[in-house]
Amino acid sequence: MPMQAHEIESLLRESFPDATIEVQGDDGVHMAAMVVDASFKGKNRVQQQRAVYAALKGKMDGPSGELHALALTTKAPE
Repeated sequence: MPMQAHEIESLLRESFPDATIEVQGDDGVHMAAMVVDASFKGKNRVQQQRAVYAALKGKMDGPSGELHALALTTKAPE
């Protein structure tokens, strides 16, 4: 079953409770998320995105993943 934006945001909020999080997409398969969190300070983009994927707890793993594509924007607050 495809994931909805509010489900993705809830998962991300568990790992990044103080972050600014915006999730967009209405087809439940191809989504976009922006996560701005202080924990990203000093980390490169790959490290930031790995942290976000880890927060999704395997929902994108394999061909039967609930989330097919997630365009990510990650950054530390300015």
